[in-house]
Amino acid sequence: MAQDDNIYYTRGMEVPETPEPGAEPDFWEKTAVVGKPSPRVDGYERLSGTAVYPADIKLPNMIYGAILRCPHPNARVKKLDAGRARQMPGVRALITGDSDEAKNLKWRYNNFTAPLLDPHCRFEGEAVAAVAADTPYQARDALAAIDVEYEVLPHLADHDRAMDENAPKVHKTGNLVGKDKYSRGDVEKGFDRADAVLERTYHTQCELHTPMELHGCVANWEGDRLTIWESSQGVYAVQSTISEVLDLPFSRVRVIGHYMGGGFGSKLQPGKYTVLAALMARQAARPVKMTLTREETYLSVGNRPASTMHLKAGVRSDGTLTALDFRCTGPSGAYPAGGTSLMDWLVRDLYQCDNVSCRSNDVYINAGPARPFRAPGHPQGSWALEQMIDELAEKTGMDPVDLRLKNIPEVSQARGGMPYTTTGLRRCILEGAEKFGWKTAVEKARQHNRSNGHVKRGAGMAACLWIAGGGGQPSTVVIRLFRDGSINLNMGASDIGTGTKTIMAQVAAEELGVRPEMIQIEHADTGTTQYATPSGGSKTVPTEAPTVRNAALEVKRRVLEMASEDLGVPAEDLDYTGAEIVSRSNKDKRIQVTEVSRLKKRGVVMGVGYRGPNPEKKTVNPFGAQFCELEVNLKTGEIRILRFVAAHDSGRVMNRLTYDNQVFGGIVMGIGFGLTEFRQLDARQTGKLCNRNWHDYKLPTALDVPADMESLPIEIDDPEANNTGAKGLGEPVTIPTAPAIANALYMATGIRFTRAPVTPIEVRRHLDLQKEV
Repeated sequence: MAQDDNIYYTRGMEVPETPEPGAEPDFWEKTAVVGKPSPRVDGYERLSGTAVYPADIKLPNMIYGAILRCPHPNARVKKLDAGRARQMPGVRALITGDSDEAKNLKWRYNNFTAPLLDPHCRFEGEAVAAVAADTPYQARDALAAIDVEYEVLPHLADHDRAMDENAPKVHKTGNLVGKDKYSRGDVEKGFDRADAVLERTYHTQCELHTPMELHGCVANWEGDRLTIWESSQGVYAVQSTISEVLDLPFSRVRVIGHYMGGGFGSKLQPGKYTVLAALMARQAARPVKMTLTREETYLSVGNRPASTMHLKAGVRSDGTLTALDFRCTGPSGAYPAGGTSLMDWLVRDLYQCDNVSCRSNDVYINAGPARPFRAPGHPQGSWALEQMIDELAEKTGMDPVDLRLKNIPEVSQARGGMPYTTTGLRRCILEGAEKFGWKTAVEKARQHNRSNGHVKRGAGMAACLWIAGGGGQPSTVVIRLFRDGSINLNMGASDIGTGTKTIMAQVAAEELGVRPEMIQIEHADTGTTQYATPSGGSKTVPTEAPTVRNAALEVKRRVLEMASEDLGVPAEDLDYTGAEIVSRSNKDKRIQVTEVSRLKKRGVVMGVGYRGPNPEKKTVNPFGAQFCELEVNLKTGEIRILRFVAAHDSGRVMNRLTYDNQVFGGIVMGIGFGLTEFRQLDARQTGKLCNRNWHDYKLPTALDVPADMESLPIEIDDPEANNTGAKGLGEPVTIPTAPAIANALYMATGIRFTRAPVTPIEVRRHLDLQKEV
């Protein structure tokens, strides 16, 4: 292929020098590709409809699966008769708890193991049986023909009642999943030294996973080898689970997941539907497509657990925090899933405080199991802590910004004083406040509210950190440089819509001197790509980007060794400039990469990159602060968010376009948590889910979010984090959004809204109570 700078190489681009073998690469000081607002390398496929999602897979003789789900929150299957369903038109496979294929299979919920089709159904939506037929309609008709006799049992839908002696027991062992506790210093002495002590109880409702793309898969057997096309955040995680459940070697299970339409934690692992599709595909000797309905996703694919949190805090008159005492209860659902996991982390670590005590109870209820949900636990804990910080500021007569700045930690207190590689919390607060115009916004809101109008205005802020923004997970990447100069990048990581493929192409392009769109990418296929952990927890870029860079560096080393033979100079004297290899000591000695003799003969050079561990005895965390301005109509209770500013320290900005996308998306999700989303169970009578569709479960839309959202990167060089300097971003932006709204609401109304979400009905209810007082 002819060399053409306009096609393959970037003119004038500075390509980093190649370090000696085994040496750490220099930290990028300037970048030509990384950090730029590059469009997605797969943007055309996504927009044109040519991207192939699992729902698009069509195989010869494919049939369609459907799952019969328990209609009760707690019931036992006494009798199941599938005889009539087996005889219905088009039915090719049918699985029940008594089927030979399923009766000995187990399903693991964390450390809890249960039968795959458990006759004791502990939540509405639990799988009872499955059918596969020629059409989806025939499969659904067959489900309706299965006769099931249930013994309906008492249910528990309220996590606050879980530890009551008279509450129904979800499991024989009781309703306590586990306890967690943490402490440092002496909180009682801390309260004694405080000039003011406040305490409140906060509640957040359960948020349900409902990504735009439904959960589903296609399963196909070829002899004893199983191939699964899964909408997944991690193909290797699916391979591992399915291999374990079906007792198959990993080498016989291939999982492909090239495109995914939203997951946010709910697709970090497969569901029972994946196993059932595989079982029916083997039974019918035909491929099976299994796609859940929207209603099924509400019932069975996970949620952000509700919480009840009690926080007591002490502060000196100068704003110094003296003690924080946090107690919380949250439900995992019917099976252990980490219901209270990380709810207390911000209390432990966000602000400097010598005396901290945290106690958490994780409990069972008769509802679908929880799953990680964009920043697990942190939005709930932030809802309590960040409102309390504002209340302490008011009590001491301080500005909320100033009180936070007074208590900025320099180390991770919850990790025994381990230093951060970098911490941008102070800059996020200061520069975010300046960008927002904090003092002016506060003064204008107060002036506005002195009028007699029924529309009031408020400004609020909240800060955050995310526990796990540093990557450090195992990863392998292979880059191939072909003799015509074209490049292939092979990685197992999933691009879950965040632009992972684009950023990895930029990293490779930065090192190899090519344009990102010229790099062909293979990803997310356990049969053809390298191992990677699931994409989630804001760890994908910090994990995969250094791995890609290491693979590119290995390619450069190998090509330089080859070129040294052609040029007759040591490899250490050569620079890889993209299109050419040039001697440092004699600029006349140069050679086109595609003219390197051994490369032409071999046809390809391969570089393998691995992800090393995070730095020892240091922790890598992203930080952020967000600012909100809103209006409240006191007559209707309606809330209109006017603008948001989000300042985040996530290390190096890898792609400004995808960076801003993450910020805006995280704000929207935080608005849902704070204002619109909640799971409504009929707790008193049936225990059933009442709002299981997009009409009754209110996701925020364009009418609920502000047109004015600003993303302010606080870009701090972090060479210790990894060799690209990137930290996580996807999780942090969601964390402080809701409490920033709540703090703005307080300025507008004078009311502390301690229950999320704050709906117009809730606003009116509190205003009416205020009048009564």
